[in-house]
Amino acid sequence: MNLIKPLVALLAIVNPLGAIPFFIAFTEGFSPAQRHRTILVSAFSAFLVIGLSALFGTDLLHFFGISLASFQVGGGMLLLISAISMLNAKPGAVKSTPEEVDEAVASDSVAVVPLTIPLLTGPATISTVIIYANKARHWSDLLVLVSYGVVIALASAMAFRAAQPIARFLGKTGINVMTRLMGLILAALSVEMMSDGLLKLFPGLGR
Repeated sequence: MNLIKPLVALLAIVNPLGAIPFFIAFTEGFSPAQRHRTILVSAFSAFLVIGLSALFGTDLLHFFGISLASFQVGGGMLLLISAISMLNAKPGAVKSTPEEVDEAVASDSVAVVPLTIPLLTGPATISTVIIYANKARHWSDLLVLVSYGVVIALASAMAFRAAQPIARFLGKTGINVMTRLMGLILAALSVEMMSDGLLKLFPGLGR
């Protein structure tokens, strides 16, 4: 299994820089201690989502009798939808809804919902981890995927920790450019994922 592609895909999907405006909006009025706790909880929650998906995602597919090829096509379509939204510099439709955002603003804690789920680690992230976990040949490959959860958690924590300086330095235009760049990478990965699944479902397409 190519161990670089999963990390690239996860960084493009999670896109911590793109989540900075939401973090700033949701934590407005928080004390430094509350903001620090929100960062820690959201980062740890992101690690848990990725780690659990890597370790138990394939078992979940087998339980529901879903083939990897079908999941690749469905997951690829989900990634493509996210990529198109990112290319338009908008939060993906599969990530959050206006109702979820309104509920989050009214709640005491936004660390898990919506910062972690669905803004950082939504369905697209989970499906990507499961697809790559199913390609793992050894336990070491699964441990690498779990370790990528640590990388994503650290990247998200650092982005949120430096949210205000980054937002001032990049500005809305800079963040949008980064989001579009990640969207372009994600679009290419989604097409590759779907084509791989379609070739397994319809071998005649490769002739």
